[in-house]
Amino acid sequence: MRTAFLEYSYSVIYARALPDARDGLKPVQRRILYGMAELGLRPDRPHVKSSRVVGEVMGKYHPHGDQAIYDALVRLAQPFTMRLPLVDGHGNFGSLDDGPAASRYTEARMAPAALLMVTGLDEDTVDYVPNYDDSLEQPGVLPAAVPNLLVNGTSGIAVGMATNMPPHNLVEVVGAARHLIDHPNCSLEDLMKFVPGPDLPGGGRVVGLEGVRDAYLTGRGRFVTRATARIEKVTARRTGIVVTELPYLVGPEKVIERVKVLVQSKKLQGISDIKDLTDRKNGLRLVIEVKNGFNAEAVLAQLYKHTPMEDSFGINNVALVDGQPQTLGLKDLLRVYVDFRIEVVRRRTAYRLARRRERLHLVEGLLVAILDIDEVIQLIRASDDAAAAKERLVAVFDLSSAQADYILELQLRRLTKFSRIELEAERDELQRAIEELEAILADDRLLRRTVSGELAEVAKAHGTPRRTVLLESAGTAATPTTPLEVSDDPCWVLLSSTGLLARTSGADPVPADGPRAKHDAVVGAVRTSARGEFALVTSRGRMVRMSALELPALPPLGGAPSLSGGAPLAVYVDLPRGEEPLTIVSLDPGGPGLALGTAHGVVKRLTPDYPKGGDWEAIGLKDGDTVVGAVELRTGEEDLVFVTSDAQLLHFPAAAVRPQGRAAGGMAGVRLSPTASAVFFGAAAPDAENVVVTAAGSADALPGTQPGSLKVTPLQEYPAKGRGTGGVRAHRFLRGEDTLVLAWVGATPARASGAGGVALELPPATGRRDGSGSPHGAVIAGIGAPVR
Repeated sequence: MRTAFLEYSYSVIYARALPDARDGLKPVQRRILYGMAELGLRPDRPHVKSSRVVGEVMGKYHPHGDQAIYDALVRLAQPFTMRLPLVDGHGNFGSLDDGPAASRYTEARMAPAALLMVTGLDEDTVDYVPNYDDSLEQPGVLPAAVPNLLVNGTSGIAVGMATNMPPHNLVEVVGAARHLIDHPNCSLEDLMKFVPGPDLPGGGRVVGLEGVRDAYLTGRGRFVTRATARIEKVTARRTGIVVTELPYLVGPEKVIERVKVLVQSKKLQGISDIKDLTDRKNGLRLVIEVKNGFNAEAVLAQLYKHTPMEDSFGINNVALVDGQPQTLGLKDLLRVYVDFRIEVVRRRTAYRLARRRERLHLVEGLLVAILDIDEVIQLIRASDDAAAAKERLVAVFDLSSAQADYILELQLRRLTKFSRIELEAERDELQRAIEELEAILADDRLLRRTVSGELAEVAKAHGTPRRTVLLESAGTAATPTTPLEVSDDPCWVLLSSTGLLARTSGADPVPADGPRAKHDAVVGAVRTSARGEFALVTSRGRMVRMSALELPALPPLGGAPSLSGGAPLAVYVDLPRGEEPLTIVSLDPGGPGLALGTAHGVVKRLTPDYPKGGDWEAIGLKDGDTVVGAVELRTGEEDLVFVTSDAQLLHFPAAAVRPQGRAAGGMAGVRLSPTASAVFFGAAAPDAENVVVTAAGSADALPGTQPGSLKVTPLQEYPAKGRGTGGVRAHRFLRGEDTLVLAWVGATPARASGAGGVALELPPATGRRDGSGSPHGAVIAGIGAPVR
């Protein structure tokens, strides 16, 4: 039993599980590449069935099952496993979550990098050993112009030992190898300037480099890999975590399955959905939607802690050196490879030198024969047989046996003037090549320089940029610095003139002249909290309950959030055709209530008794009537203002309007002429400096197409009158003007915006309440007052 176990252990360690430190290949991988090279499956040749490769390798070189060979072949072709794939696979070679198709369905050929592994096999660069039945020979190691062991890594479990090495970047490894060639006594720190850490095929992030340095020093270490994720708005109402890179050999289905289990068991909170949007064009894209009210950063920290989005990799650099398993650090791995390549290039140079010397010897003999070709022909014709002709050639022309044989095999077409010129040129070229090869063999520095130059060419031809980000910070999981759920902090909810909704991240109001307030105009603002509710008022007299938590939070900049970062109102509320949003109001049950004005001149103060439902009627409208304005009263001491289409303005105290319930239809607000209607309704605070903005135009023009003549007047120029009376003239019409296309009353400084939200300048206020307006170049879409 002891003998049998030792033989089994020896076989597993040396013939199956551990790679050779020189070419970085296990025996089965080496035999696959050699078998493909013998079949001529070069990158410029067509693919062949994988089963043919498996059969070739199994029948000639590898005395094990076809499945073991095919599994090794598949791994050599997987770009998510190998940093520099050695097999070019055609077909389904599997994914991180699924296995490959059967060998009869897939095709393969050598990848360009595999040619570098086998180049030089025919130049006596490595020793050959017998195959398993002594019928053929196979290379004991491949010439390996690529530092494959460090570039592609490896993993294997033997008896009593195992190996697990991460992939690295080819350009970085070659840079370190060339530095070691030039400076054999360099330190590990010098080499780590070239190879700072692993470079995984799928990218991701390596967190904490102490374990990496330990592995480079002793051959054993550990590092943590994390997925590459960013937080973004996946929909207008949802924030999501978008994962574009996962840890090494971790598939998206594994992450999805783990997340679903944790969500069902209540161990993971704040996730509403997870989707795999990976495709061939965009690569990996895993979208994890975060519930409203949860901090995405804290959810991401939970994902790192509890799911495979954070994984650890244990480095164990065990490889065969001179037939013995050893644990190697970075410098030892590079030194073994560099020494091997120097020996390969030395043997290759010696082989090429011998071949060129042989050829030069034959060429020189042929030149001798061509100079006296007539005598050579006569001598051969006079000989009884080839042996006699050979002896006479050797004796007469002082040729060697090899030269005489070559002359006897000479074709007559070579006996031309041009053949002599070609032979002399070939002789000169061979002499130069021999001098160069002899110089390489005679000078060790030149030999090492040759190896370094070849490595540089390999890196230039096959190198790719680094994919994995290296982070110095240590730790196994992110510690959330923010609470998991969004705190119920005070905020403002804003509605812009272009229909964008957002909430601020603080309780401070928005300055009217803030650095970003010049884009768009705030037409509605409600003080609430992050988890509070508010209501949207529409032109049909409806109020729609909404949650502030669903709105995007705007980061402050100089105290003024950018309204352009909001979400369109249509995302949250689907209004019927013809129903327009007017403003937003709070649902405070203890306030003075809401005031509404209609196109027919009706005014209503709504009792702040709001139902629990999603939407409700705020006023009972008559047929053909619509709400033109709604305003939330702050103190109840404001003045309510109507502006009609025939340029009449009426303002009266809000106390003159008795509060009513939701079903009431209001009371008379302003007396209208038969052809006029109210175009604006609002409120003016008594402690503010209020202005009246009016623009006159033609009723025949399409709405929103004419800028009109604009006028800005202080509200104090208009005397107050009683509710239900006619107003005073607010704008004198010029020729071609017969209606107001715009009217607005509110506190200064007023901000106007165009249809696209671009800020527009308003002219200064004048004292002529009944004066005419001045031409204005742009159409005003909305006007907003500062938030108070």
